[in-house]
Amino acid sequence: MSAASAAAPIVQEYGSFFEMARKHRVIFYYVGYFSQNIIAAMAEAVRLQLEVSGVDAPTRRKLFSSFVEMSQNIVHYSADALTPGDQMERELRHGSVCITEHEGRYLLLCANPVESGVAEGLRDKLQRLCSMTLEEIKKAYRESLRAETPEGSKGAGMGLLTMARDASEPLEFSLQPLQDQPGTAVFQLKATV
Repeated sequence: MSAASAAAPIVQEYGSFFEMARKHRVIFYYVGYFSQNIIAAMAEAVRLQLEVSGVDAPTRRKLFSSFVEMSQNIVHYSADALTPGDQMERELRHGSVCITEHEGRYLLLCANPVESGVAEGLRDKLQRLCSMTLEEIKKAYRESLRAETPEGSKGAGMGLLTMARDASEPLEFSLQPLQDQPGTAVFQLKATV
């Protein structure tokens, strides 16, 4: 078998993926390990892509901000890490993030595994956040700016408040336990801008 014929299935799969991404208007997608340096590089690519695509400035700001917050949450809380869990600098953690356009709106999605304790904390915060009005979210955001960072948190909950404030609909989330990894769940979050 020649190298060209061996590569044909791979090329066909990539072609299908490429067409599917175009059909679903994927603006940006990344799955892999996240670090602060990787986030900075991705953020620059996202910023340029949104600018070139003609997205208006207020929407670009909201998309960019939510993208960075989702990526930061992966770096800080993903249970799949190449660095020790208690390492606070130069963290390297696994997850995925995606930005798509659908019917004139933008969807930001992220997913990563989290430990059960983190999952419960996220569930509590997001259930409260999803029941709040926009004015209540803005008030909670202002209060968080003045508050001290809670112990064990890496941002005083500002990321979720920022995303909820900038979203045009309530945030959506799910936590699915991993059968092969007891004590771990996959956290998925969706923000519509």
